[in-house]
Amino acid sequence: MTKNLGVGIIGCGNISAAYLQLAPMFKGYDIVAVADINMANARARASEFNVRADTVDDLLASSDVDLVINLTIPAAHVGVSRAILQAGKHVYSEKPFVLSLSEAEELGDIAKENNLRIGSAPDTYMGGSHQMARSLIDAGAIGKVTSGTAVVMSSGMEDWHPNPDFFFQKGGGPILDLGPYYICNLVQLLGPVQKVTSFTGMASDTRTIRNGPRNGETVPVETPTTIHSVLSFANGAIITLLASWDVWASNHPIMELYGTNGTMDLPDPNFFGGKLTVTERGGDPIEKSWDHPFSVANFEDVHANYRGAGLADMALAISEDRPHRCNDAFATHVVEVMTAILQAGETGNVMTLTTTCGRPDAMGPDQARALLA
Repeated sequence: MTKNLGVGIIGCGNISAAYLQLAPMFKGYDIVAVADINMANARARASEFNVRADTVDDLLASSDVDLVINLTIPAAHVGVSRAILQAGKHVYSEKPFVLSLSEAEELGDIAKENNLRIGSAPDTYMGGSHQMARSLIDAGAIGKVTSGTAVVMSSGMEDWHPNPDFFFQKGGGPILDLGPYYICNLVQLLGPVQKVTSFTGMASDTRTIRNGPRNGETVPVETPTTIHSVLSFANGAIITLLASWDVWASNHPIMELYGTNGTMDLPDPNFFGGKLTVTERGGDPIEKSWDHPFSVANFEDVHANYRGAGLADMALAISEDRPHRCNDAFATHVVEVMTAILQAGETGNVMTLTTTCGRPDAMGPDQARALLA
């Protein structure tokens, strides 16, 4: 039997609890230690989940840690991931992978030089509903996909997050924060993007926190909060992506794909499951379902939450010497798509991408079961 990889976490904020809570359901890895620049946070999380609390330096030097999950804030991703790789350990980063193409390429070079792996969230596109969508598209259920829409809109993070500052700083905004879910799903369904253009703006240059101890405090807005973009894919599909934190209510479908023989209505790629319908030419909408383990609601009996599936696939791929799905080429391409969208908004240009990637291998029901302990 292949030995599980030892995994450490750097960054003990809210998202670390999800990784620690869900880790036991997967094969391939065991979380053995956590670290944070604030040792009180590390000790609290370690006590909660019965793992070791390390300093960052101690975790990077630890002989029982083979792979490190980078859960720091986005602006710190490149520096922390660089340190992880330079310590001789594989890295799996929360989204967004990094904040620029040059950062992604730098990390890729370090990993290649040291025979290490890079992975990055999100892995929600491995969810049962999104993989069913892929299976149906590949089988021609709606014909050739020619166009579509993807929409992620809300009133903003200041209504619920007690410290929303970084969401509105450079490196934040709805494209870099939420865009990875939507763009990753589109790329796994349709393949790589060739060109993008966009228009961007913001409703206000400040935001007022509406909760917690800082209720009433204002924070500056330094990045666009409304983005209307168009993505031209290598396979010919044209997708409109709307992302905004300036919308109080919307009835737009989350994601729709339009094919030569029908329409597909997909669930929110921020989650692993959800309702999927197909309307064939001249027919009525039909809800589709299949027996996929990552479709099963396991969070408050409402949502399917299998965060860590991408990490498990990466850990097993390292042990089995095969490619992993949430790989650096895929993550790097998604980073370039997002940053090109923002650059197009600043310049008014159509941006031609310099990177590409293959579609990750499908995560069908059997492949998903193989990840579960």
